[in-house]
Amino acid sequence: MNVQHDIGIAGQIGKYGDAVEVPAHAKWLLTSGTPGLAKDGVLPDGIAAQAELAWQHIVEMLERAGMGVNDLVKITQYLTQESDIAAYAQVRSRFLGELRPASMLLVIPALVRPGFLLEVEVVAAKA
Repeated sequence: MNVQHDIGIAGQIGKYGDAVEVPAHAKWLLTSGTPGLAKDGVLPDGIAAQAELAWQHIVEMLERAGMGVNDLVKITQYLTQESDIAAYAQVRSRFLGELRPASMLLVIPALVRPGFLLEVEVVAAKA
């Protein structure tokens, strides 16, 4: 079990934890940036559709490793449009519920492929 520490300012900013402690000898999973691209190569329009696919892919990776979203320790999210933050947050909340892993969200000018509106990378750990 990963232990969340709400010791700082996270509660004043958003739905994430200030820090997460991982027990010794835990199994780790680190993902690459995961875009909202369908497995057949189709890139849907809009942040909500892309976020849904990205989070579905992340859940599948976690499951293949014998983990779930409750094992997430850290999430780094890259969006290309500041105006997409609220819509992205709604999708993320559906997948995470009340979980509060450590988190960082950045708005950047572009991602590796034109049309990508986001990429999400995660770190998970399970004792």
